[in-house]
Amino acid sequence: MAVLSAEEQEKVVHAISLAENKTSGEIRIVVENTVGDVEPITKAQQYFEELEMHKTILRNGVLIYLAVADHQFAIIGDAGIDQNVQDEFWESTKDKMVSFFRKGDYVNGLIEGIHEVGEQLKQFFPRKEDDINELPNDIYFGKH
Repeated sequence: MAVLSAEEQEKVVHAISLAENKTSGEIRIVVENTVGDVEPITKAQQYFEELEMHKTILRNGVLIYLAVADHQFAIIGDAGIDQNVQDEFWESTKDKMVSFFRKGDYVNGLIEGIHEVGEQLKQFFPRKEDDINELPNDIYFGKH
């Protein structure tokens, strides 16, 4: 999928690494062209399950889903995160991302979202010396 160039993908993956250096939380990005006939939150939940993000030790994974052609996205967190962050956190993070997405700047929108998620995760799930990277940091390109 040519939604993001190799250089843009590198920038996003680097942002994930930087964010995860501050927290034991795990961040994954899923990008595809269209969401299909379901809501973006439902698609995000499907990918969350498919990518086995619910298997982190502290249940502190976050998935950012983006359907580029449909101009839709969603952010979801695992049970450990939802017990800690306020609902407004997801909305304020989405608002910051939307300002970039409206200009067609998907890369910086994703990077802003990753940064915001990392800062919030750092508060509740600080990185420990023995922390391991439980999930890959690469971008997962969906089927649609």
